[in-house]
Amino acid sequence: MGDDSEWMKLPIDQKCEHKVWKARLNGYEEALKLFQRIEDEKSPEWGKYLGLVKKFVTDSNAVAQLKGLEAALAFVENAHVAGKTTGEVVSGVVTKVFNQPKVRAKELGSDICLMYIEIEKAEVVQDELLKGLDNKNPKIVVACIETLRRALSEFGSKIVTLKPVVKVLPKQFESREKAVRDEAKLLAIEVYKWIRDALRPPLQNINSVQLKELEEEWVKLPTSPPKQTRFLRSQQDLRAKFEQQQAQGGEQSDGEDEAETVAAVDPYELLEAVEILSKIPKDFYEKIEAKKWQERKEVLEAVEALTKNPKLENGDYGDLVRALKKVVGKDANVMLVSVAAKCLAGLASGLRKKFGTYAGQVVPTILEKFKEKKLQVVQALQEAIDAIFLTTTLQNLSEDILAVMDNKNPSIKQQASLFLARSFRHCTQATLPKSVLKPFCAALIKQVNDSAAEVRDAAFEALGTAMKVVGEKAVNPFLTDLDKIKLEKIKECADKVELPGGKKGGGGSAGGDKKAASKCPPAAEAPPKSSAPPRKTPSAASKPSAGPSKKGKPPSAASGKPKKTQENKDFTETELSAEACEEVAAGVLPASCLQQLDSANWKERLASMEEFQKAVETMDELPCQALVKMLAKKPGWKETNFQVMQLKLLVVASIAKRGRFSKTSASVVLDGLVDKVGDVKCGGNAKEAMTAIGEACSLPWTAEQVVSMAFAQKNPKNQAETLNWLANAMKEFGFAGINVKGFINNVKTALGATNPAVRTAAIALLGVMFLYMGAPLRMFFEDEKPALLSQIDAEFEKMQGQSPPAPIRFTKKTVSEEEGDEGEEHEEDGGGQDIMDLLPRTDISDKISSDLVSKIEDKNWKIRKEGLDETAAIISEAKFITANVGELPLALKGRLSDSNKILVQQTLTILQQLATAMGPGLKQHVKALGIPVITVLGDSKPNVRMAAMTTLQAWVGQTGMKEWLEGEDLSEELKRENPFLRQELLGWLAERLPTLRAVPGDLMLCVPQLYACLEDRNGDVRKKAQDALPAFMMHLGYEKMNKATGKLKPASKDQVVSMLEKARAVMPAKPAAPAKTGGAKGPSEPSRTNSASRSQQASDDLESKPEAKKVRGGGVAKKGAAGKKPAAKALKDDEDRSGPIFILTSNAKEQRIKEEKQLKVLKWNFITPRDEYVEQLKAQTSSCFAKWLQDELFHFDFQRHVKAIGVMMERLESESEATIGCLDLILKWFTLRFFDTNTTVLMKVLEYLKLLFAMLNRENYHLTEFEASSFVPYLILKVGESKDVVRKDVRAILTMLCKVYPASKVFPFLMDGTKAKNSKQRAECLEELGCLIEGYGMNVCQPTPAKSLKEIAVHIGDRDTSVRNAALNTVVAVYNVCGEQVYKLIGNLSEKDMSMLEERIKRSAKKTPAAPAKQSAAERSQREHPANPNATFLRKPAQEDPNKLNQARQNAQLSESSHPSVPKEFQLDLDMIEMDHSRVCELPDLVQHKLDELLEPIMIPEPKMRSISPHFDDIHNSTASTINFVISQVASGDINTSIQALAQIDEVLRQEDKAEVMSGHIDQFLIATFMQLRLIYSTHMADERLDKRSVIKLCSCIIGNMLSLFSMESLAREASMGVLKDLMHGLIMLMLDSRLEDTEDAQQVIRSVNLLVISVLEKSDQTNMFSALLVLLQDTLVTTAGPAMFSELVMKCLWRMIRFLPETINKVNLDRILLDVHNFMKVFPKEKLKQLKNDMPHRTLKTLLHTLCNLTGAKILDHLSMIENRNESELEAHLRRVVKHSGNLSGLKSDCGSEKTGLRTEDRMSKAKVSDILCEIFKKIGSKENTKEGLTELYEYKQKYSDTDLEPFLKNTSHFFQNYVEQGLRVIESERERKACLTSSPVIQHGVDSSLSGGTEEMKPAVYHERLKILRQRHGLENTSRQGVRGGGEEDPQQRPPVSSLLSSKPAVASSTDMLHSKLSQLKESRELHQQEHHPRPHSPPHGHARPTSQASNLDDLKKRLERIKSNRK
Repeated sequence: MGDDSEWMKLPIDQKCEHKVWKARLNGYEEALKLFQRIEDEKSPEWGKYLGLVKKFVTDSNAVAQLKGLEAALAFVENAHVAGKTTGEVVSGVVTKVFNQPKVRAKELGSDICLMYIEIEKAEVVQDELLKGLDNKNPKIVVACIETLRRALSEFGSKIVTLKPVVKVLPKQFESREKAVRDEAKLLAIEVYKWIRDALRPPLQNINSVQLKELEEEWVKLPTSPPKQTRFLRSQQDLRAKFEQQQAQGGEQSDGEDEAETVAAVDPYELLEAVEILSKIPKDFYEKIEAKKWQERKEVLEAVEALTKNPKLENGDYGDLVRALKKVVGKDANVMLVSVAAKCLAGLASGLRKKFGTYAGQVVPTILEKFKEKKLQVVQALQEAIDAIFLTTTLQNLSEDILAVMDNKNPSIKQQASLFLARSFRHCTQATLPKSVLKPFCAALIKQVNDSAAEVRDAAFEALGTAMKVVGEKAVNPFLTDLDKIKLEKIKECADKVELPGGKKGGGGSAGGDKKAASKCPPAAEAPPKSSAPPRKTPSAASKPSAGPSKKGKPPSAASGKPKKTQENKDFTETELSAEACEEVAAGVLPASCLQQLDSANWKERLASMEEFQKAVETMDELPCQALVKMLAKKPGWKETNFQVMQLKLLVVASIAKRGRFSKTSASVVLDGLVDKVGDVKCGGNAKEAMTAIGEACSLPWTAEQVVSMAFAQKNPKNQAETLNWLANAMKEFGFAGINVKGFINNVKTALGATNPAVRTAAIALLGVMFLYMGAPLRMFFEDEKPALLSQIDAEFEKMQGQSPPAPIRFTKKTVSEEEGDEGEEHEEDGGGQDIMDLLPRTDISDKISSDLVSKIEDKNWKIRKEGLDETAAIISEAKFITANVGELPLALKGRLSDSNKILVQQTLTILQQLATAMGPGLKQHVKALGIPVITVLGDSKPNVRMAAMTTLQAWVGQTGMKEWLEGEDLSEELKRENPFLRQELLGWLAERLPTLRAVPGDLMLCVPQLYACLEDRNGDVRKKAQDALPAFMMHLGYEKMNKATGKLKPASKDQVVSMLEKARAVMPAKPAAPAKTGGAKGPSEPSRTNSASRSQQASDDLESKPEAKKVRGGGVAKKGAAGKKPAAKALKDDEDRSGPIFILTSNAKEQRIKEEKQLKVLKWNFITPRDEYVEQLKAQTSSCFAKWLQDELFHFDFQRHVKAIGVMMERLESESEATIGCLDLILKWFTLRFFDTNTTVLMKVLEYLKLLFAMLNRENYHLTEFEASSFVPYLILKVGESKDVVRKDVRAILTMLCKVYPASKVFPFLMDGTKAKNSKQRAECLEELGCLIEGYGMNVCQPTPAKSLKEIAVHIGDRDTSVRNAALNTVVAVYNVCGEQVYKLIGNLSEKDMSMLEERIKRSAKKTPAAPAKQSAAERSQREHPANPNATFLRKPAQEDPNKLNQARQNAQLSESSHPSVPKEFQLDLDMIEMDHSRVCELPDLVQHKLDELLEPIMIPEPKMRSISPHFDDIHNSTASTINFVISQVASGDINTSIQALAQIDEVLRQEDKAEVMSGHIDQFLIATFMQLRLIYSTHMADERLDKRSVIKLCSCIIGNMLSLFSMESLAREASMGVLKDLMHGLIMLMLDSRLEDTEDAQQVIRSVNLLVISVLEKSDQTNMFSALLVLLQDTLVTTAGPAMFSELVMKCLWRMIRFLPETINKVNLDRILLDVHNFMKVFPKEKLKQLKNDMPHRTLKTLLHTLCNLTGAKILDHLSMIENRNESELEAHLRRVVKHSGNLSGLKSDCGSEKTGLRTEDRMSKAKVSDILCEIFKKIGSKENTKEGLTELYEYKQKYSDTDLEPFLKNTSHFFQNYVEQGLRVIESERERKACLTSSPVIQHGVDSSLSGGTEEMKPAVYHERLKILRQRHGLENTSRQGVRGGGEEDPQQRPPVSSLLSSKPAVASSTDMLHSKLSQLKESRELHQQEHHPRPHSPPHGHARPTSQASNLDDLKKRLERIKSNRK
């Protein structure tokens, strides 16, 4: 009991897995109670038992197990999470429960299984039970079968999948155990209840006794279908319904529902597929060709036995089918024909849809073979063709059937009609649309009148069946020409027809039909028994969609039918004789009128006609034929008097309008009318009469008659006017019903006429036809001469974008029936005819010979290629072909898997050709050839995949999607584990599926493969599968797809379900069906649908293809009758439009840019927009534009575009942010509009663009490269528009464009525009280029001014005057900017062009002074010519008027104010640039400013260092290529070019915010710089012709740039070792160049170089610098050539580096430095160094190593890691020696250490004590009032605490502020020394670099003296001799002599503006510091401070001298 007490205390879950069975039993009991007690199915308590439930059912103790089963049942019933345990628990039940002897245990186990089914886990349970059937223990097998039977009995066949159950049943009947066989028998009986006879085929092979027993049991079963009695959790509504029925006790149930349940199981699906291809006799293909019929029979019978298998495995049956087809078609032995036909029937039945591929090849042969009389053969052929029909669609077979309907052999016609009758029975309204039915009815109507009775009867039966299926209403329009008797006969046949399933017309399910057909005998053409006629319904009910309710008219339509038929009979009246006509006329016309009609006197004839006219107008009933025959009475239409003739024509028009005018009457007058249509006086009346006849007899008929009559004559005037009338009539009546074929030949005749009027009229008519037909019309005229074709194209171009006008005239009979639906019928049947169907097609089947096919299939690839070439040539030659291409499909299919990829691509090209040539007929080849194209998408080569995708798109464009989605083909393709195939196919489906309105149910077959792709190893496949999910869900629904996840593994399922949830959120809505507006449309409604899509009529709801509605330029929609929508819908639309029109999505634009860069979408680059661009843009806009706006923008009607643009203009301001977010798409849409020819739209577009760019400018938005490149080129196209108003607007937009996009980037687009063929465009672009250059200067010319100017100058020789003038004007604009340099830029011109240019320049020079506001070109060039405007460093002052700077500044302000709207970033004003440079030139003008006033920081506006040329902003905004380009110019051989480039870079470097763009280009820039230094040294200095001042100027620019660069440590550190080495070499060589001594400014240059070298040494990467100097020293010592002092200066640089090592030791890479020392010592061992004349290298090296050892100690030896072989040099030994002096070394180190420690401690102490004091002092310095007081306090504090470190307080301030403080302290020190307190503010020296001063030198008055000397030199007041700077080379390195230290005074290198800026920046800094303590500020590039080099002199004296200079300047 002790043990018991232990487990009793345990929690329930632990008891359940206790090792003691009693504990487990107790646990199960408590668990059962707990499970029954928990009410919340989602309680966390359930989770504890998830892992235990399996143990409940598999407990080893029988007693415990029983209780465990009860607990498990309760768990499954109540727990929400129970589904997760299904597999393991059911598996446990099967293996551990079903084998138990206890019945209760088995029952509980079975209940658990059924409970799992109830909670939606039927598939898993069924799988486990079926696995149990393989168990060796018969008890388990019996229990599993019993459980399956219970499940089926309770849940029904919809929940329990019967196919796998039926599959295993036969095996159970073979069991040795009787119990198993008995249970199997019970299961078979239960299955039979649900699927009835479908169970027979699978059980045919079981023991006959057992089968007999089963048959007996089956017979006893009730005929009523069983019902589901237990329901899933998701079927609670059904459960409630069932319980309600049970309560009522009624047996009534929905019979139809049950019938569907029974029919849902197709016996075919229950069968196992048999593979027969491998079992075909090996010699079959040889023997089938044998001469002996017995041999042929033998192999055929072998094949027949194989094909009797009811279900065949899919495979390549192409060869077999071909062989059988050959026997059927050509074998003389009818018995063999019969066997072959049976084989084909067996194949079709066994393969079902998979046989569809071969159907098109076989059907024509079978139909032709119906000529056989023998019943046996005919029956076999019927059986075959019926079985084949079920594998394909009637539409696919239609061409083949129609082809034999006119056959001479009556048997063929009869059997074809009977086949149609049988086929129609399996159709529904949806699968038998009017487009398919119409041609069949036409053919059958001909057969109704056939001489052979059997043919007539068969035709009646076919028509009757059609009427039964689709309803009388749908068929009647096609039967109007039949008399009443025949109509009655058809109706009688319709009544006799009984459709499969005994349902009403159109009601039978396709699946049921096919199943019934497969079982029924082939001779189904016999009329069905009429014992049980189906219920008849009114025909209106059979097609509710076309019912009267649509228009809300009263149901009187039925009475309209007979009336229409009567009308038709009246209209086809018989011709009356002349006597009869006179008799009738006499009864209605006055006698005098009749007598005078043929009078010789014209006046009498005129009077007679007037009476005739009055009589006609007053008559009620007009005998039209009699009257018009009277008018034709002599002289009739030969009337010579025009007045009489005019009246006669008016009377004809009146009769036609007022009376019932028949075609017979029309035939009397039309000839005469056509004869007069070209008459000048009577032509108008003749046309009016013809129009009236058109209204009476329909335009299509009238037009055909009129045109044929006109071209039967030879009068060109009549022909031309007839064509003009027809063009106008088409616009008035619309295009419906027009027989295009009838006109084409006549139009071709007219196009070839000699008379130009006839040709013009023909082209105009084609233009009107183009409005309705679109591009396919051109196909008819491709053979015409190029000149004529270009005229036709021009006419089409005019019509491009226009929409056809709404019809204003209608045929009278249509008006009478306007309320009915006939108008709609006509629209579909007439105007809706497929234009592609009108094209004359060639049958090329005879050219596809067996030789050609064998060539294509040859083993040699060259012969295969030859065969493909021939095929391509045949298709190309035929242009348009019929669908019959013989055996070509199978041959081409083989080539798609060719090992030679070139042939695969060629085959794909041929398939694209086929698509175009065959048109909609391609549908029947989808299975044979289309699906293999999908297989090619899995090819490893991208170009092959791309070709396959192009082919696929071309095919789908012709066929629609339905055929592709039907059957298992797509799912089979997705099963292939090919990542390329999967991602391409899924991507294609994701794109296509959202455009469809409905899809075949077979799409569901793809879902398991889609789920597999979601977990594919390949990331792209997973991505594409996720993209496709919403598209699949849109058609299949979330529920279905979620249910399909049930078969997945649990882990996969969770993942897929979460993806489905996400997809559900983004699931697209189904496209709306095209709105039907009923009969009011009228037959004349124009049809603009694209030819490729017409084959799929509106009634076939399977698809809504976007290509069905393509219209040029992006309009997409089918034209509907405007204003016919209900008011409520219009109201709803208005409400929808109140929301935002653009949807702002974050990162959407960036994503689109990214996709275009990665080529995931088409790059927006085309000559004319192709459909795929329009579709792509439409797809992209769908997520950003409001739905209604997108519909308007992509509508084909231009008025909708105008309306949409109007709304966009209204919302532009309110939705500016969203507009900018969608800007790229908006601009792309406008580029499409640029290709429209409609001026209204274009003007509206330009108006919007002007507002848009104005808004973008206000918002300071700048176009991205992506937006500009997809818009600007297309805008430039319109600059050449013929209309002035358009050109004016485009120019205005281009001007505005430059405000939001850099002009320098617009420039290349304009340059491209100058290459256009359109001369107006070339001229305008050149003018724009001139404007850009005038407005923005030469820097706008990209890529270089020279290149651009050369291209512009070419146009001076253009043949077009306006282009020549524009080019000359542009070059003159350049001349005005850069003067004579223009001649150099434009290159060589012809003498003629050059003289024109010079003349133009002279003229412009004369005109210029007339505009005083502008500076003359002469002034400009004079001002900038002597000195390059961009040379900003060390320039000699220009000897100009001192006040010129002020004047320039005023001009600059004026210039700025005159362009207030231009953003500074893009304002490249040439005058500004020039003034800018002139300001920089006049450096000493600084003295005009009173510095004391400038010390007022608050009064000073934001200082500008220099007005940076806006063009340089362009440079920085552009890519690195601009920097690369400028850097490349630095190394130019031309000094001016180099200076200009350096100046540009300097402007970048001087602005900290922009200097970072140089990052990454430093090495490149330095290389260019030292290349220029070498050039100076080797070339420029040696060239005596060169002015040395320009060389000095270049040196100054280089040094200035370097100083700017090396003032920024971040950039300086980017310089690499090699580059630094070369740079130092160049700088030292420059210093040592003796040739510089001859120049005036040499001293300044050398000082600047000294300063630069210091910057380079300090700011560069220290490791790189050490390495560079060591290598440079080594190279110098190796090559003795070169200046003697070179090596000394290198060593002095090294000493300087060594001196700073204590501070920089942590920054250097010791390993690399030691490696360089090692390499040096390898080349120069100690002995070799000592042999040198000078011991300096040896000392330098020793010093370096000694210093390193001092600083690092023994650790130095750890840094030799990079040296491979240390024995190669003495380095290691030397270091060890130094380290060994431990005494000295440690002493030294301890000294250093203690010193440093002391300092640090003191530092900390002082910091702690005086931090507050120093903060106060610095605040004072930063304030305006107390700055001097603060400096004094700081000086005194520093005197008191001399070792105080100010660095922490100064480090966060700018460089200028540090300089200011340091200078201030020195000035105070100087003042105190001289005991004289200066009243003025300290003069701040420009750019003092405290880091260079070392903090030891004092600020002596000599500084001012030095500055004064420099200023005097620059103004020519003093010319001191150059100081030698190269002395003292032999001094000790520690003494820092002038050259070695390189610390001589820095000359005033920078401009006066820089100095001013320095001052202003300090003041600004002080103000900012006051406002926000130590906040870091950006600083300008620092420069080294000047050092004293001469003795001190009196400061007062210096001040006086400065004042004297000031007065001189004034």
